[in-house]
Amino acid sequence: MAPAIILSAIDQTIVATALPAIAADLGAVESLSWVVVAYLIAATVAAPVFGRLGDVFGRQPLLLAALAVNAAGSTLCAVAPSFGVLVVGRLVHGFGGGGLATMAMALIGEAVPPRERGRFQAYIVAAFTTASCLGPIAGGWLTQHLGWRSVFWALLPVMAATVPLARRIPRRPGHHGGGFRFDWPGVLLFAAFVAPGLLALGQVQKANWGALPFALLLLAGAAVALAALLRWEGKAPDALLHLPLLADATVWRANTLTACAHGALVALLTFLPVYLQSVRGLPPTEVGALLLPLSAGGAAGGLSAGWLMTRTGIGMPFAFGGLGVAAAVLGLIAALAPVLGDWGLAALFGLASAGIGCSYPVTQITVQMAGGNHRLGAAAASVQFFRTFGAAIATALLGTLLFGTLALTDGALAALFTRLVREGPGLLETLDPGARTALREALGWGFRAAFLGAAALLALGSYLAVRVPLQRL
Repeated sequence: MAPAIILSAIDQTIVATALPAIAADLGAVESLSWVVVAYLIAATVAAPVFGRLGDVFGRQPLLLAALAVNAAGSTLCAVAPSFGVLVVGRLVHGFGGGGLATMAMALIGEAVPPRERGRFQAYIVAAFTTASCLGPIAGGWLTQHLGWRSVFWALLPVMAATVPLARRIPRRPGHHGGGFRFDWPGVLLFAAFVAPGLLALGQVQKANWGALPFALLLLAGAAVALAALLRWEGKAPDALLHLPLLADATVWRANTLTACAHGALVALLTFLPVYLQSVRGLPPTEVGALLLPLSAGGAAGGLSAGWLMTRTGIGMPFAFGGLGVAAAVLGLIAALAPVLGDWGLAALFGLASAGIGCSYPVTQITVQMAGGNHRLGAAAASVQFFRTFGAAIATALLGTLLFGTLALTDGALAALFTRLVREGPGLLETLDPGARTALREALGWGFRAAFLGAAALLALGSYLAVRVPLQRL
């Protein structure tokens, strides 16, 4: 089910380079982040919905349904006459994308014995990281030569080619008796928790103290919705969320581990281009080349860990070692960043990414085994959810560390950093040499603090790997 994973990965990244063209065409510069946020919210909500329905009715028909929803969303985005319609299209698009990722992971767990899953999950990790890396490149080329709408049209042939492969998957019956009732209140409460929670983290990531009151209000709303959700799910006859599964020590520790690992990787991918262009003064083409080791390292780590899991039958020790190495490397980068050459820095980031990649197949398979065959969809959905939320939290955390370090140095520099994030590295050329040098020096310290923050997240993940009860396949 690599095509489904590739689709879900490309969906999230291919639009990034098309955003300026979308803003120019539809005139919604201030609201442009909704193109990304809408997809993220819908994909997060879709994970438990498709996971639950897949457990009940079988995963093959739910995979086909996810493909249909994804295609409908992509088409709506491609023909959108206004920004509002585009956001609705991205919601539909994201709901299908979240279902694709969840069903593909669950199908592998259903069809492959536990001892062999490491090899297959490793291929999935390699496909996902490669697709995530190629997405912005493909999006940029399509936008430049064919317009931003072609980004969404180009996904449809891939979806069409995936349908025959999905139809060939043997249809296995679900695990349900008569009288199943879908948990609509649970879905609504879950959405009421996810949407304000992700929006609050987005406000924090803006590195603007003025956004803090609104972020706190959103977090309060998310907390109320979460409390209501947990209360309802504890008594719902056909609950959306398997609370006993989520409370299992193996599941919550492995999921928290993958949240730390994936969050650190996504945060690095988010902020490294800003660092390389603003602090090191590199052109965009060279920045893209220096980021390749980061993507290749994740794929290499996932493939290596998957192969070793299949050969040895153990999993968590590889996550422990990989995340421990990654944490140490990021600590080294934080200490030596000013004296490291560009390619030496890229090589170290590649090594850190390889260590992070080791955790991906391990956590996925561990959670699947803890869930059992009758709860594979719920298990896969929990991993997907924790990765998404972990990425949002880690990105907000590293952004706060960056801004906080700058604010302690000079309030004016903090304001400049906010403009730099919003307007891009071209802002540097408009500054006088003294201000440019001061900003670069302050940003250097800010990014070193952020690298230490990412190292702390990975160290926590490494510690959790030792504490996961299920260590062998």
